[in-house]
Amino acid sequence: MATMVVNERFRNGAQDYAAYLETPEGRLRSDLAFANLEDFLPRSHAKKSLSALDIGCGTGATAVRLARLGMQVTLLDSSPAMLDIANRTAQQAGVADKVVLQQGDASQLTNLFPAATFDVIICHNVLEFLDDPIAVMCAAARALRDSSATLSVLVRNRAGEVFKAAIQAGDLAVAENSLTAEWGQESLYGGRVRLFTSDNLQAMLKAASLAVIADRGVRVMADYLPPRISRSAEYERILELERKLGSQPEFAAVARYKQYLANRPSPAIEDVA
Repeated sequence: MATMVVNERFRNGAQDYAAYLETPEGRLRSDLAFANLEDFLPRSHAKKSLSALDIGCGTGATAVRLARLGMQVTLLDSSPAMLDIANRTAQQAGVADKVVLQQGDASQLTNLFPAATFDVIICHNVLEFLDDPIAVMCAAARALRDSSATLSVLVRNRAGEVFKAAIQAGDLAVAENSLTAEWGQESLYGGRVRLFTSDNLQAMLKAASLAVIADRGVRVMADYLPPRISRSAEYERILELERKLGSQPEFAAVARYKQYLANRPSPAIEDVA
C-alpha cells in the first residue's frame, strides 16, 4: 500500500509550505500548473457543474480557482493543519460552499471515493513522496468519471535537478550523480524526494490505463535568472516566457517540474461486419 514518506513532514510543515507558495518561485509553479490545466479542462455538463478532486491540496489555492470556474471541489490532504489553511483560503475567497474538506492519504483514494466520481483530478507534487505512486495513479484513474475527465500530474523532473545542482549550486558532483539518481533532497521539508523522467512517469500512467494528452515543462529558466532581474517586478513577463518555453519539448525536457495531462481512453468500438 502506498504511504506518505515521513508523513510528519507535511503535518508539521503547513505554515512553511504556505509561506513558500507566496514566494515568486512558489507562485510561478502554481500559476503555470493551473494555466496548463486550464487549457485542457473538460466542458461543464449541461445540467450540473463539474466535480474536481485535489489530492494533497495544500493551501487550497488551486481548489479556489476551480471553484471560481463553477466546480464542486473535494480537497484531500493528510495534514489537519494544511486543511485548516485550505478552509480559511476558501472562506476568504467566498467559495466555501463549493469546497469539501477530506482528511486522508493519497493511498486511501480507492476507499474514500467511489469509481467514476470526478471530472478533474489534480495530483501536483504528491507522487514524489509516495512509496507506490503507480497504485495512486491506478486509484485516480478509477475515480475519473469518463474519457472526457482530466487528470493533471505535476512531478519533480530529474533533468531539472541536474541543472539546478550545476547552475544554481555550482556542485558538479551532485549534478553528475543526479543524472541517474532516483531520489533527490527536498529543501523545504527535508529528507528525500523521488525524481521522475519522462519515460518512467509515462510508464506509470500507462500502467494505470491512462493516456497522456499533453505534457508541459514548469519553471524552465526562472530559477537561473541573474539577481538583477526582479522576480517580483518582472513576474508577468517571466510567467509569459515560461508558458512559451514549457510548451516546447526541447525546453520542457530540462524544466524543474514536468506536468502531464491525461485521461482514460474511450473503449475501442469494434467494427460490425
